[in-house]
Amino acid sequence: MPSLNQKRCFEVSKPISIGTYDIDFAGHVSNIVYFRWLEDMRLKVFDEYFPLKDFMDQGLLPVIAAHTIEYKRAIRLFDKPIATMWIQELRAASVIFNAEIKVDEQITTFATHTGVFINGTTMKPVRTPKLIADLFKQQLGE
Repeated sequence: MPSLNQKRCFEVSKPISIGTYDIDFAGHVSNIVYFRWLEDMRLKVFDEYFPLKDFMDQGLLPVIAAHTIEYKRAIRLFDKPIATMWIQELRAASVIFNAEIKVDEQITTFATHTGVFINGTTMKPVRTPKLIADLFKQQLGE
């Protein structure tokens, strides 16, 4: 996990609703559901800071290249989780998203996504869009 004093750029948070269909046979949230929640959070980052449609109109498609999830404590049906996601690092051709899910202020889940943009025609990776890089620098105060 990143150190607590690092800036969380483009941070978003939201409560998560758990449905009975999210619960597996062991009585806790199924692993696949976490991926859906995290994708919802990544889309929320785009919605709030740089609309996805603008990139797609330019032929740029954001895709996830890698996921890591640390399950620290099970989330169960009647828990009230709150998810938070932010961009931790920006690289020339990738974006590192971090996320945590808390229940009662306790971190239950920590995740890292590595995202890239691909050209919608060639399907090859491209540099991280300048808009994101410029806004990231602003948030860091550079």
